[in-house]
Formats: sequence, C-alpha cells, structure tokens
Amino acid sequence: MFGRIGIPELVLILGIALIVFGPRKLPEIGRSLGRGLREFRQATQEVSNEVTRSINFDDEGKKEDEKVIKTEAVQEENSSPENKTD
Repeated sequence: MFGRIGIPELVLILGIALIVFGPRKLPEIGRSLGRGLREFRQATQEVSNEVTRSINFDDEGKKEDEKVIKTEAVQEENSSPENKTD
C-alpha cells in the first residue's frame, strides 16, 4: 500500500512545507534535520561498534578461560603423586 516516495509526492511535500514554514525557515529546518540524521547515524554506529566489541571480548574471554582450565588440568596431572617417580 505504502511504497517509495516518487517525484510528484516529494514535490507536494516540499510545496506544503514551503507554505507552512515559509522560504526563510526552510533552509534552517533542512540543516537541523540533516544534523539530527547525522547524529542519529553516528549514535547507531557507536552502539553497533560497542556491541561488536563486547561480543568479541566475550569470545576472547571464553577462549582464555578454556586455556586456563586446560593448563590447570595439565598441571594437576603432572603434579599428582601417581606420576612422580622418586
């Protein structure tokens, strides 16, 4: 039902905005809208980067935990009295 905005619809929207806000306010509104969109994109990119870093950190932490557990298991096997020969 609602598709992409075509040229006629865009012209109609801009015409209504020109009538409502006037020719002097329209550039200011455009700049404000552009700044808002830029800040929104930056914020979403920062959140995306933080989530990615968190996932990568968790994966690395799990790998480190597995290494520690394996190392401790090997050390326990080597230090057990059964393996010592005196």
